[in-house]
This record gives sequence, structure tokens and C-alpha cells, in this order.
Amino acid sequence: MQSFLIVGGGKGGKAILETLSSVDFVRVIGVVDLLSDAPAMVEARKQGIPTSADVESFLTPPPDVILEVTGRRDVLERLMSLDLPKTHVISGAIAQLMVKLVDQAWKRRQNELEAIINSTHDGMIAVNQRGEVTLFNKAAERMIGIEAGQALGRPVTQVISNTRLDYVLKQGVSELNRRQTLENGLEIITNRVPVKGQDGNVIGAVAVFRDISDIKQLTQQVLDLESMRSLLQAIINSSDDAISVVDAEGMGMLINPAYSRLTGLSPEQVIGKPAETDISEGESMHKKVLKTRQPVRGVHMKVGPHHKEVVVNVAPIIIGEELKGSVGIIHDVTELKQLNRDLERARRIIRTLEAKYTFEDIIGSSESMRHSLLQAKQAAQTRATVLLRGESGTGKELFAHAIHNASDRKYSQFVRVNCATLSETLLESELFGYEEGAFTGAKRGGKKGLFEEASGGTIFLDEIGELSLSTQAKLLRVLQEKEVLRVGGTKSIPVDVRVIAATNVYLEKAIQEKRFREDLYYRLNVLPIHIAPLRMRKEDLHDLALHLIKKFNQEYGRQVNEIDVDAIHALSQYDWPGNVRELENVLGRAMINMAFNETTMKRNHIPPLDLTRMSQPETMAAIPDTTSDKMLKDVLAEAERKHITQVYLECGQNKTETARRLGVSIRSLYYKLERYGLL
Repeated sequence: MQSFLIVGGGKGGKAILETLSSVDFVRVIGVVDLLSDAPAMVEARKQGIPTSADVESFLTPPPDVILEVTGRRDVLERLMSLDLPKTHVISGAIAQLMVKLVDQAWKRRQNELEAIINSTHDGMIAVNQRGEVTLFNKAAERMIGIEAGQALGRPVTQVISNTRLDYVLKQGVSELNRRQTLENGLEIITNRVPVKGQDGNVIGAVAVFRDISDIKQLTQQVLDLESMRSLLQAIINSSDDAISVVDAEGMGMLINPAYSRLTGLSPEQVIGKPAETDISEGESMHKKVLKTRQPVRGVHMKVGPHHKEVVVNVAPIIIGEELKGSVGIIHDVTELKQLNRDLERARRIIRTLEAKYTFEDIIGSSESMRHSLLQAKQAAQTRATVLLRGESGTGKELFAHAIHNASDRKYSQFVRVNCATLSETLLESELFGYEEGAFTGAKRGGKKGLFEEASGGTIFLDEIGELSLSTQAKLLRVLQEKEVLRVGGTKSIPVDVRVIAATNVYLEKAIQEKRFREDLYYRLNVLPIHIAPLRMRKEDLHDLALHLIKKFNQEYGRQVNEIDVDAIHALSQYDWPGNVRELENVLGRAMINMAFNETTMKRNHIPPLDLTRMSQPETMAAIPDTTSDKMLKDVLAEAERKHITQVYLECGQNKTETARRLGVSIRSLYYKLERYGLL
């Protein structure tokens, strides 16, 4: 049984709660909303389902599914950020789609069932576990003399005073072929059967009955096999459900056109043949019913030469005390299977759409960060390849998320790949996919690669500098030709993917060392964006610290709302080799050091920092004097470095002023500073 948690108590939450409550294989463990009088909260309390204003109280153990129906993006993002690897978080839109699809399929089947039930000459009455009438067909109205509206929802003992359905419901024992005289004097013959759930417990009961005069008339017809065949043929030919009838010996007597359409078998292949003739996988339910004289319902099997998946219901045909055969109704489950596949595809898309951050999530007002953000926002408006450059921990992945979410591809897939975590062989098969039999253990039918999965969306290639040369060559083909070739395949597959790459490797040096292809570098370096390390933008420390403290407040249940000047000063004395990631680690430990009721983070809360990393006045390594045996380009490079270093220091490491004095663009200055190791 699957456990569900509903977050959102509005009308949508109530609708989903009512739908899930009617399914016996789903258990709603709770409803969460800030308003205790929200519709879903009120309904949950009526059903004895726990409610709360806090999601956390329902996460131990974690539910299988969390349905977010508030419609608020921040709530959905928070739920998706929870560390619950085995829990599926589904948004309200998808949940409503699931309910709508299932509801439409259910209503269609319900309408068909009602048409069949109301067209039969037999009276039918069903009660629920509480003994209340839930089914009262037209034939029952005619025989009992009460309209369905007067019977539905009432205890069956108030509708039929001498009913035995309450006894069958209580004892769980069938009563077959019993005679009964109704209050209006009509004599009927009835079958009363308990209805059991998947756990074997009785959840209701059904009575099927008819006027005894009809039984006398039909008995004569049953004795004449040909007359019975003609009568049944006319009835079942009008049904959209496949119907099969066999005699007492298990030989086929009758099928309808819907049966031939479903199984692919003609009347000549079935009539007069053993009951198991149409079965391609499973046991004959006709044989079982003829042996036990008991009906069976909801049995899965495969029929016909095409192995069609079906669900069958079979009931015995008993006239008086004599078994005359059995009748089976066969339902095609292909449509239901397709619905399940569509829902699974929706769940997969939800899991794939993981671009969680936007530009609003990137904190920083320094000049370098404003420049990087401006470049990234401009890049989001194009489809060009973006290369994010910066040290580890500077936030390159946040930029990738934000660019995707600000682009026209934000409603398509965002696929993340860390090129440094997978082996060369595994990375190629994951990126480009593989054909069946491409290597030992290859999945039957092959597998799509991540580029195919991301088609129409964005693929983020982190640590691009760690790719092997052979994988670089294949990636170059994708960028140039807009197509992939699966491992072991011969046919190119077109893809429409926006590529965002990231690296902390100095690619120009890697090219010189023959570790990175120059042609791939030019394909990737279309829109380079440099993200400055934290030591170069310490004016962002205060805003970053407040942002991270707010995050830790939610995680640790604290109320810290400020960080004092001395603490910021202590943080600014450190060079932060691990950048924002290291800052997050330090502030997390600092909050642990605080008393629970403290609201301001102070200097004494900050853990000791590595003194060897404390900032010192910037000094650049002395540039060795040129010697006569150096190449001209090396001499010019050293002179350029020396001059840039001097101007950079004179400008107090202000890059905009440095670029202005040197007469170069900011982008060119970043490139040269990185090239000469001045960042």
C-alpha cells in the first residue's frame, strides 16, 4: 500500500483527498495546511486522518508520495529540496492531471457498467460495508416498487424488511438460488454474494434476483440449446465487452463480435472447441468455474494469437440445481496500461526537470558578480553554447540552472552531468546512449543517451575539462552536427540541445599540454562567463552570510537574523580557497556553536580559520629578467604580465578601472588575469 501526504488544504486538496480515500491500495497519512479550517483539513478530520501545519511531522517514516496542491512554486521547491531519496514529490498540476485522467477512465467504465446493469432483466442490489444501498438497478425498481432515489444511501433493512443481505454481509457466506417473497407479494429467486477486498475482508454484498415466473419461462428455453443460443447471441452481440459462453463440458458455445475483435479468433476457431483454446497465457477460468460452481472476478491473463492482456470475470450458469455452463466477460486492459505509461512518463519528466534555481537565488552585488549576472542573463536569451569558468565552489551550477530557467527552454528537460564522476566508457554510453548488444550487459532494446533525453531542453556538462580526448571528439560532433551516434550504432540521431559547460580547469593550458582539443574549446567558448572567486568579491560576504543563515534557520529550527560587524570582519580576513561552499560549511558550524535563543551570530561563534589562508597585502611574484635565449613571444608575454600587474595593483584590484586604463574590455582583462595567474 502506497502512503501519500497532501500539502495544501484548499478545494484541490479536498478533491484529491476524496479521490485517494476511495482507493483501497492508497493510504493518506496526513494533510498539511496553515489554515486549520481549510476544506481538505476539515474533510481529513472527518475521516480520522491526521492534520498539521508542518510537513516535518509526517516525514518519519517518509511517505512514498508527497502531493503539493498549494500551487505555490516556493512550497514545491522546498518539498523537492527535502532529503527524501525514496519519496516522489508531485506538483498540484500533475496531481490534478492524474486525478482527471483516472476519473475520466473511471466515469467511462462506470457509465458502461450502469448501461449493462440497467439493461439486464435481473434485479440487482448492492450494499457497502455499513449495509447502505449503493446499487439499485431498473429491474429492482420494477420488481420491488421503489425508485432508486428512495433506496440509495439508506440501510437495506429499511428498503426491504425481510432482506438477507445484512446476514450475508455479516457472515461473509454466499446464498445461491434462494427463493424469497417480497413485501408486495412478488416471488423471486436470488443469489446473494459477499464482496471481499484485496485483504480478504468483506467490504459489501450483492444480490441478483429475478421474478420466479421469468425463471419458469427461461427454464424451458435453456432446455432447448438452440433457442438459448439464439437468445444469448442477440443479447451479447450488442455489448462492447467481449463475451464467451461454454457449456457444462467446457466446450465453446457462444462468442460475440467484440470477442473476435479483442482476441483475433473467429467463431470457427472457438465454438465447439475446449474453453482453453483462446488462452495464450494463464489458466482457463471457465474450467475453474465449472468445477467449483463459484464465480471468479478480476483474473489477469493473455488471450489470442497476439497475447492480448485482459481481465476476465466468469460466472456459472445454473438452472434450478443443474449446471448448464458458464459465461465470461473479458475486458481489454490495453487502455489502462497506456494510462499507466503516460502517468509514469509524467513522473519521469518531474524527476528530470531539476533546474531549481533562478537568478534571484544568486547572491552578490559586487562589481564582478553584477558583470557575470549581466552576461548570464544575456546568454539566456540566446541558444548559443555557454562556458562557465571559475574555481570550485563559486556557484557555476547555480548559473547553469538560472540560465535554463530564464530561457525559452525552461519548460523542457534540464539534464545535469558531472563529467568527472564517471569512467570514460560509462560516460560515453550515458551521454550518447547505446544500441542493444553494444557491450556485455547492454539493456535489451538499447538505451537513450542523456543528449537524447535532453532534446528540446538544456544539458549541463560540469567539469568539462576532465573529458577524455575520445569523448571530446564525440562531443564535438554533437556540437557541430546537432546529432548523436549511439555506442554500437550506425545511424545518427538528430538532437536539439542547448549546451552549458563548466570548468575550473585552465583550458588554454590544457590545450598546450594536448589534454584538451582546441577545436572543441572554440565550440564551447562561444559565450564565456567568468565567475570570480569569493576572495575577489569580499564585499558580497555580508549578503551571502545572511542568505546562508536564513537557509540554516530552516534546517536547524533557529531564529538567527543578523551577523555582527566583527564576525564579518573576521570572515573578510580569510582567502576562502573553497569559495562559497567553504563559507557555507563555516557558517553551518558557527550556527551549531550558538545558543538556541541567540539571534545574532558573533565573532566568537565563528570556528578557527586556517591562518595560512588569511589575506595578506597582494604581492605578485617577481618576474624574472628576460634572457637572450628566450623567444620573442615569451618576452612580450612577460612584459605584458608585468605591466598588467602594476596597473592592477595601482587600481586597488578594481577590474573596471584597470580595464579602462589598459584600454581593453572587461572580458579581455579577465582572460589575461586568469592567464597570468593573477586571479
